Amino acid sequence: MGEYVAVNTFEHLIERVAAKAAESERLHPPVSPEALEEAEQRLGFRLHPLLAALYLEVGDGGFGPMDSLLHLMGGPNQDGEEAVVEGYLARFPAADADSRWSWPKGVLPVLDWGCAMFACVDCLSEDGTVLLFEPNAISGQDLSDAWFVDAGSLAAWLETWLTDRGWYEGDAVDEGSGMTRWPEASARLRAVLP
Repeated sequence: MGEYVAVNTFEHLIERVAAKAAESERLHPPVSPEALEEAEQRLGFRLHPLLAALYLEVGDGGFGPMDSLLHLMGGPNQDGEEAVVEGYLARFPAADADSRWSWPKGVLPVLDWGCAMFACVDCLSEDGTVLLFEPNAISGQDLSDAWFVDAGSLAAWLETWLTDRGWYEGDAVDEGSGMTRWPEASARLRAVLP
């Protein structure tokens, strides 16, 4: 899918993320450019440039909120969580399946919050919008009810982690407070249904 080019606008942020990630006992060595290329070929699209830089320069998971960014590829991690690529591909029903289930194209589950909730990066958005997939919010048949905007960009999401201001922090008053529904959810989910 082409050679990865580092994005200078993220250089300082990546340095700060790497410094904090180095404190994690779960941090894994970064992926190779070849592994990133293989992941993108399997997915059929490129990772958001900042997400790609994190995997190439910081590590293959084990950092971020709760030190739980998922591995890019491979089998389940030590906690039984799927890697990003396998988790994404597994969320699409087989062509002949009789299912109302759908997952938006280009939205990668990158962190498992537990209780079937995921932090996801929309690789098709310019800023890499970070979404919260919260299936417990689904009422009736509308799967779009499960999608919330956690941060307008991956950079902003990382800043909340770096400054201990995320909704997931121990002293957060109301889990998920302030999150709005993802306005593109309905259209993006319909786009993948047969």
